[in-house]
Amino acid sequence: MSAKVLTKAAAKEAKIDLIEDGRGTQAVHEAVVAMRAARRSGSANTKTKAEVDLSGAKPWRQKGTGRARAGYKSSPIWRGGGVVFGPKPRDYWKKVPKSVRRLAFRKALSERINAGDVLTIDKFVVPELKTKAFVDLLRKQTDAEKVLIVSDSFDERTFKSARNVKPVALATASDVNTEQLLRFQKILITQKGLEQLAGRLQPPTQEATT
Repeated sequence: MSAKVLTKAAAKEAKIDLIEDGRGTQAVHEAVVAMRAARRSGSANTKTKAEVDLSGAKPWRQKGTGRARAGYKSSPIWRGGGVVFGPKPRDYWKKVPKSVRRLAFRKALSERINAGDVLTIDKFVVPELKTKAFVDLLRKQTDAEKVLIVSDSFDERTFKSARNVKPVALATASDVNTEQLLRFQKILITQKGLEQLAGRLQPPTQEATT
């Protein structure tokens, strides 16, 4: 069965909570920046004048040479000396409230649905463990090069067949994130994946406090 474009009406029927006003743009920016920052290794490291492995002896005597005074060879003004205010290992992680992350995800999905970039399919299962079988099945659904396939789960055959197709990615509906929704040309969602996404987009229940 070929994929169909997920219209706004079909999305609402599937209980996908769409954003139809201007809300969420800043939330998307904050969420994507935070995800990219979290991936940074933060391993850049420079040595200060106290850490470089140089002699502590004066390069020349204090007086009588006509030169300026010099106390140690590890001074930042010397070649091979320490670095002033250089980078040190750090964590680039940014805190983004859960409500902002939820809003960003809803906004990203809503924009892709409004643009007609989200396709739905009954199921996506590769008949045999071959990259060619995966590509053939995908090409029957869309001619886009960069495709995100979302489902509730993937069997081992489908998962392994997709590993060598770099412009394509598989993601479960419970794990797909805002950045992934924006990165690909088309998003192919299975029916069960769509149901799981709808449940994920439901507002959190408020427990009564006593």
